[in-house]
Amino acid sequence: MNQSTATVAITGATGFLGRALTRRLLDEGHTVRALARPTTDRSGFPAEGVEWVAGDLDDPDSLRALIDGADHIIHAAGMLGEFGVSEETYQRVNAEGTRNVLAATAAALADGRLGPNARLLHVGSAGVLGPIRGRPDGCLFDETMPLAPSNAYERSKALAESYAREFALAGLPAVIARPEFVYGPGDLHVLGLFRAVQRGVFFYIGSGRNHCHPTFIDDAVDGMLACLERGRAGQAYQIAGPRSVSFRELAGTMAAELGVAPPRLRLPRALALLGAAGLEVVGNAIGRAIPLSRTGVAFFSEDRRFTSAKAERELGYRPRVDLREGIAKTVAWYRNEGLL
Repeated sequence: MNQSTATVAITGATGFLGRALTRRLLDEGHTVRALARPTTDRSGFPAEGVEWVAGDLDDPDSLRALIDGADHIIHAAGMLGEFGVSEETYQRVNAEGTRNVLAATAAALADGRLGPNARLLHVGSAGVLGPIRGRPDGCLFDETMPLAPSNAYERSKALAESYAREFALAGLPAVIARPEFVYGPGDLHVLGLFRAVQRGVFFYIGSGRNHCHPTFIDDAVDGMLACLERGRAGQAYQIAGPRSVSFRELAGTMAAELGVAPPRLRLPRALALLGAAGLEVVGNAIGRAIPLSRTGVAFFSEDRRFTSAKAERELGYRPRVDLREGIAKTVAWYRNEGLL
């Protein structure tokens, strides 16, 4: 941050990314003003340092209370990809919620209700580029690639990013961060993957040699705050780990840290899609979560590789935590919490 101490307004503070951002800001001596529903679990936050504003993304009054007088705004709220969420819900929360935050910030800026050097960070997703298809092995997606979202979650994030660009063109100092596949202590979204490896029920879809791009939470926070402080308005910056890895390496690293045999089972993609479609029918009928959806099959069988070269060049971002260290820290946290 440019200021020695600043007031940072944040949405999504109780989520995985938002919580990590909040803790870093507090550690650096800043004041955090956080938007949360009255029923949201706020445990784990210090008694001092966080000013809570009760409300939601579709409540203009609470957004004004959150934003007025802030030095910076971080929009980290959103709904992650999961089975059973409708396209309409993703659009309402991820896209229209973003537009509401942007509009409230633009109004506060116009009325002189923000700090003199106020900036807004929109936490997007590298998933807006979709999977790598029909390109040479080793291809890395950068910020020049066209948006090609492949599912409802990614489409909502792509629309949200387009809103951020529109407001930036109109004069709002908004910067877009695209963190990719963030994991680490505090994350519950990929806990099921660790548990599947531990219990010996994880299987590869296809060869398992397709790539994903894990990013440890500390690196992600470094990159997102660098975007807020030094990013160019209207620009997107991809924030990714040191390198992409195959699902075989990812699962094998997890298995080694968990002290179990590495996964060996493989399932053809077509058969996995057929099975996932059947699970979705059952899940919809009984209203329960399912272990694997067709979106999940796509994630585990497609290639996603990214480069953070732009963030490294312009912002000084440097991912430091390699896969083995990150997995070790994550497993240690899960075990300490009694989750594994």
